Amino acid sequence: QVQLVESGGGLVQSGGSLRLSCMPTGFTAEYLDIGWFRQAPGKEREGVSCLSNRIGPAYYGDSVKGRFTIYRDNAKNTVYLQMNNLQPEDTAVYTCAAPLRSCGSWLAGSEFGSRDLDSPGQGTQVTVYA
Repeated sequence: QVQLVESGGGLVQSGGSLRLSCMPTGFTAEYLDIGWFRQAPGKEREGVSCLSNRIGPAYYGDSVKGRFTIYRDNAKNTVYLQMNNLQPEDTAVYTCAAPLRSCGSWLAGSEFGSRDLDSPGQGTQVTVYA
């Protein structure tokens, strides 16, 4: 079973940027669909982005389109989520996972629970202050 290890969260001022990393251990990232979801205190889980395997497309949640970019570095076997123009409403724990369905379907129709994804990482906190 794939294990996903995240890093890169932190504290940033509104308008700033952070880059999150998600590295699968024992598997090649290029052949995996990898997605990110987030959860803020008191709120439901929300899909952020998903990158299809190989040369497949990337998908984004409406709230992050135009600000976040998901991409893969095959040489580093890592999927990155570049987050620009961060806002306080982006504050949440961000988790990468392996979707159990295609990226587009997962992002649009998932509850991001155990029935929708596999191998969630430990989560990384992103805090954006005004």
